[in-house]
Amino acid sequence: MGAGHQHGHGHGHPHGRGGAGTAAAGYRGRLWMTLAIACTLLVAEIVGAALTGSLALLADAGHVATDVIGIGMALLAISVAQRPAGGRRTFGLARMEILAALLNCLLLFGVGGYILVEAVERLREPAEVPGGPTVLFGLLGLLLNAVSLGLLMRGQRESLNVRGAFLEVLADALGSLAVVIAALVILLTGWQRADTVASLVIALLIVPRTVKLAREALEVLLEAAPRDVDLAEVRAHILALPGVEDLHDLHVWTITSGMPVLSAHVVVSREVLDAVGHEEMLHELQECLGGHFDVEHCTFQLEPHGHAAHEPRLCH
Repeated sequence: MGAGHQHGHGHGHPHGRGGAGTAAAGYRGRLWMTLAIACTLLVAEIVGAALTGSLALLADAGHVATDVIGIGMALLAISVAQRPAGGRRTFGLARMEILAALLNCLLLFGVGGYILVEAVERLREPAEVPGGPTVLFGLLGLLLNAVSLGLLMRGQRESLNVRGAFLEVLADALGSLAVVIAALVILLTGWQRADTVASLVIALLIVPRTVKLAREALEVLLEAAPRDVDLAEVRAHILALPGVEDLHDLHVWTITSGMPVLSAHVVVSREVLDAVGHEEMLHELQECLGGHFDVEHCTFQLEPHGHAAHEPRLCH
């Protein structure tokens, strides 16, 4: 292998992570509070749908049920992801959070499809829905969802797992708003199909946000470079270091939200290596990446000029 030297380097993220664990771990308490709120709202909307016959309330209750399941899965994924690495799982189970986000997407797609089918039936045969009680249940949903959104607002910027829960609550809040508007239309005009239209709006609200979340989760699973890491800029910073002659096999990917990883083979002149030593060169590379890019773990192989020609035969 020649002069191959590898080094792993990590640094903390100050935003709610408690100094350890994945990005979502620092928001476990808020997710538990959001789960409690969602369970309360689920019971209230099921009761409301039974009392009023509102499909919009039932649709919102179905969406809240996916909130409960999705947030529960998110909490389970966080717990599993905190288990230490070992054995064959050298990064532990941190990617369970991404799998949970993807499962949340499947749940949301399922709920959206169910609501669409039920809405088509209601358009053919509209049911009588009392506007007054439906408004009250819709306002209760808006209030509880607003509290949950406040709890998750910060964490959704740092973790796909938390973002999955946030988007579910956001879509549910918009659904509650649709329930309120439909109930007011029924109160003011007597047009009963407003409730069915509201249920269709709720279903349509689910789709675009779910597609976006699914795309981001799949990018992580396919080990695409993080969107906020410019590979050309990373390459330029490394090549600008004194003594660095070339760079190849540069890879950047994400284990889970808040845990980007980088590896690279760096060609360094023998004169510089002899002058400053491998340890100092690694330190400069770490400073370069740590100072300009938010990369959790870096692995560098330092090698002399011409070594890359042997790698296809020896290493790949």
